[in-house]
Amino acid sequence: MFKKALLGVAALAASVVPALAEVRTKLVEYQQGGTPLQAYVAWDDSFTGKRPAVYLIHRRDGMSDLTRTNAQMIAKLGYVVFAADIFGKSIRPKDEEESKEQSAIYNKDRPLMRARALAGLEELKKEPNVDTAKIAAIGYCFGGTVGVELVETGAPLLGLVTVHGSFRDFTPGAAQNIKGSVLILHGAEDKTAPLSEVDLLVKELRKTKINWGLEIYGGADHGFTTPVGPYNERANAKAWEAAQKFFGEVLGKS
Repeated sequence: MFKKALLGVAALAASVVPALAEVRTKLVEYQQGGTPLQAYVAWDDSFTGKRPAVYLIHRRDGMSDLTRTNAQMIAKLGYVVFAADIFGKSIRPKDEEESKEQSAIYNKDRPLMRARALAGLEELKKEPNVDTAKIAAIGYCFGGTVGVELVETGAPLLGLVTVHGSFRDFTPGAAQNIKGSVLILHGAEDKTAPLSEVDLLVKELRKTKINWGLEIYGGADHGFTTPVGPYNERANAKAWEAAQKFFGEVLGKS
């Protein structure tokens, strides 16, 4: 009898516990200048109604497994995450050499870089569960460059986080167009984007009236959030903590 009672209580408990939340994903087709693009969108289905969004800009390895993993990780915070496609639907770099070749195209053609970034942002705004007044961005590595170019167009973003980004060849004075906050998360031993590069952007930000911040992680090299190679556990944890806090401040909770 006692066992039956326990089983009955367990069954009742199971019936009232809500189903576990799940991160949903989908692919979104769009275009820029006649070039087919394919974004990756992630959101947590335990949140209902319109919510803030994070516009994610990939590394030079493009729409990789790591890009999708990062999108899902951020989506668990309650945001709709739109991972934009900068390279094109048919371009998925298979190795480091192809990644460098693709990113070089946009680093040398900043108008095209900005156009690709803006096209993705407009597509994000079409998502039915997005509060279009609450959008921030995050860019990793090459995506950091794209993110700065994007906010320097005056795009209505509430904030931008760059994670071990690259900072060179920006238009002098363009930082005056930035509308939201900026947070730079960088490795002190970054050889790809040394602190002398970061300082060039900082000098531009200091001329503005926006809120901006810089965190430098000792011992961390470029790509310190990458699971293999230059991964730095402490820097990765600190950067993730800082990014979460930043999004909470500029976007609020869902």
